[in-house]
Amino acid sequence: MSSLEEIRNDRVKKLEILKGEGVNPYPVSVCRDFSVAETLENFAKLSKRKKPLCLAGRIMAIRGHGGSVFFDVFDGTAKMQAYIKRDEVGEESHRLFLGAVDVGDFLEIRGSLFVTKKKEKTLKISKWKMAAKSLRPLPDKWHGLQDVEERFRKRYLDLLANGEVREKFLLRSKLISEVRDFLNKDGFLEVETPVLQPLAGGALAEPFKTHHNALDIDLFLRVAPELYLKKLLIGGFEKIYEMGRNFRNEGIDATHNPEFTMLEMYAAYWDAEQLRNFIEKFMKNLAKKTLGKNQFEFNGNKISFAKKFSVISYYNVLRSRALIADPKNAPREDIALKAKQSGVKVEKFESKEKILDNIYKKLCRPKIVEPTFIVDYPVGASPLAKRKDGDKDLIDRFQLVVGGVEIVNGFSELNDPVDQRERFAEQDKAKEAGEKDVSPSDEDYLEAMEYGMPPAAGFGIGIDRLIMLLTDTHNVKEVILFPTLRPKG
Repeated sequence: MSSLEEIRNDRVKKLEILKGEGVNPYPVSVCRDFSVAETLENFAKLSKRKKPLCLAGRIMAIRGHGGSVFFDVFDGTAKMQAYIKRDEVGEESHRLFLGAVDVGDFLEIRGSLFVTKKKEKTLKISKWKMAAKSLRPLPDKWHGLQDVEERFRKRYLDLLANGEVREKFLLRSKLISEVRDFLNKDGFLEVETPVLQPLAGGALAEPFKTHHNALDIDLFLRVAPELYLKKLLIGGFEKIYEMGRNFRNEGIDATHNPEFTMLEMYAAYWDAEQLRNFIEKFMKNLAKKTLGKNQFEFNGNKISFAKKFSVISYYNVLRSRALIADPKNAPREDIALKAKQSGVKVEKFESKEKILDNIYKKLCRPKIVEPTFIVDYPVGASPLAKRKDGDKDLIDRFQLVVGGVEIVNGFSELNDPVDQRERFAEQDKAKEAGEKDVSPSDEDYLEAMEYGMPPAAGFGIGIDRLIMLLTDTHNVKEVILFPTLRPKG
């Protein structure tokens, strides 16, 4: 078997052969009357066409030698067979094809359509032209890219070698389009907020920090767009959303990548219950539009969006799944002991609410398979959520869990500037004690709130995790085209 260097050297020689024949291996323009998909769709009609049909694409496989050669051409829309014969293209053109063309090259091909004896729709070539000469071989058709990390590093090859990977990202694109379509039709306005922010607020996460030379200030890549979006509620926009990249300086695992796509949506005059009803309708619509059905499999479990989503309180989940008798009133020491017994790491600076959340993530959430809203969280679980009427120790917050994965986080938005200032102060104390995942005091946001913020509810959905769920994928790297990786070497 030839080494990669030997193969490349051989292709460089073929490049020189083309140039020696006066051929430009990388021409500016390429003739293309139709895509391959359009050609196959309208094959009967185009077969009757009198003038030659012009297609373009990449050679994916070559079969046969001598006077007749069949090869597959792929243009990004579909794959189709082409046929080149010495008698049709001429001796010189045929010789050049055999001597200079490889799998991976892009060609412009002209000819007429016909169907082979094996019922294969085919283009019989009367003329061909090099559109782009490749110097490295594509992955082997049967073995592809064996190293998983190499697949992520060279996603362009992964997409060519693995049809399932390609389909996954086509579905991702379709889902994002359906998200926008659903929200736009419901009267939501798409907006954009800063990615570079003077304070990394809006979520409990450690940010990435950078410096702007001209202004001589430190800035943070946003961990969430939340505070800016709520300023737009204050400014009079009623229903808004933003879909874009967020950045969190956290660990990398099966469900976390430092750079990820998040959808955040806010509606004035809604509360968490109205929002849950909206999300249920929203999620069912997305599944139906992208998958064509309301039932699917994830991690070996059959999941149905056909029924009404379940609702259970956060404390009841801890009672039933983690076997904590009184999670609301138990002292921090008892909760910390339970965590350690369960293999959950506990830091001295962590609050009781933080420890409970870590217990929930390990012992409870993985066991929640069917779509379930977890509701009524303790105040310390989110500094931006409104307290519940009738129980000031709880917030009107929920999470939607499906297949053991958190898909949605939402709540009635805190619009009391006095309470918000006190909550921010608690976050500042936690940061001083060593907690990195905090939402810091933001005086600019507090000032905006004092002008009056309408009652509102909002949610965030991790698009990457939603794609994982709908495609039965168990590593977030598989649904991000170019995931974050440690550089080679």
